[in-house]
Amino acid sequence: MVKSTYVHIPFCKSKCHYCSFVSFCSVEKKQESLKSLHNEISYYYENEPQNTLYLGGGTPSLLTVSEVEEIVSRFSFCKNPEITMELNPEDVDYDYLKGLFDIGVNRLSFGCQTFDDEILKTINRRHDSARVIKVVEQAKSAGFENLSLDFIYGLPNQTIESFASDLERAVGLGVPHISLYGLKLEEGSYFYKNPPQNLPDDDTQADMYLKAAEVLQNLGFEQYEVSNFSKKGMHSRHNLNYWNNEEYYGFGAAAHGYKNGERYENSTNLDDYIKNPCEKKSSHVLTPQEKLEEEIFLGFRRMSGIDVSQVNKKFGIDFEADYKKVLETYLGLKLLAKTTDGYKLTLQGVLVSNVVLADFL
Repeated sequence: MVKSTYVHIPFCKSKCHYCSFVSFCSVEKKQESLKSLHNEISYYYENEPQNTLYLGGGTPSLLTVSEVEEIVSRFSFCKNPEITMELNPEDVDYDYLKGLFDIGVNRLSFGCQTFDDEILKTINRRHDSARVIKVVEQAKSAGFENLSLDFIYGLPNQTIESFASDLERAVGLGVPHISLYGLKLEEGSYFYKNPPQNLPDDDTQADMYLKAAEVLQNLGFEQYEVSNFSKKGMHSRHNLNYWNNEEYYGFGAAAHGYKNGERYENSTNLDDYIKNPCEKKSSHVLTPQEKLEEEIFLGFRRMSGIDVSQVNKKFGIDFEADYKKVLETYLGLKLLAKTTDGYKLTLQGVLVSNVVLADFL
């Protein structure tokens, strides 16, 4: 039974220079898109009680509170669900945040990226650091306790010291969850065609990641996934659903989903989605081997790693025998570590995880 849902809101006021996600810098077709979204939900959703609902984008905060409420109301929920919404700091005020809280949204994720105002201008963000501080305070006043800030490391002119300072500042705001992403010049982004000057090199970016882990752990945060840190009990339940390789609905243009062993993708063309919201752009039923490989890949994203007995039971294999050579190699290089239940990537292993995981796959 599917217990998690992702809803993609594909609109933005402007495109950040690092962004390659599917989004459209116009809300002209917002109403048509929302109508198609509701048609898609009606067609596919089977009324299972949801543990988590996540509104991502794009910029979901371009929706009105009533539009968000209409989406939330389409779903039934388990007891104490996690209902998350991504927001841009410049789009919201106290009344908007209080409206979200009153309709049942109980977790907010703000795109902060950095507290350096000059870097924010360089990457084409529309907020400044003061705005982030203000909206966090407003969100708390509105009743929110479960707040997350996103940061990017490896930005133009960013240093290890300035990045560490950003994280210390975030923790000082009382935010219990922080997500970190290394800058990559992805095809489809402005930076891909127009690379910025003064980018930290790969070694410096790796050192930023290691420094972040050190700073956040010293400040009482647990690293529970490759990119995610939280205070105790404040993990993102929705994202853990992905990393635990559980199924989920994906609704909206460009959304991805996973149900009945089938991974699917909606159209990335907004007009096509509006016209045929129930028609998938692509779908693929996973083979048993592909399911195993995804279990390994996603499992190693969790800092707790792979539970050998669970994998053996789920797939009818002997994990340690089947991957004996790979395990010995990377344990010897200290890129993997043995745990009580199985194996996990070390922090150094995370930095070269693509190489390590390629040998498992």
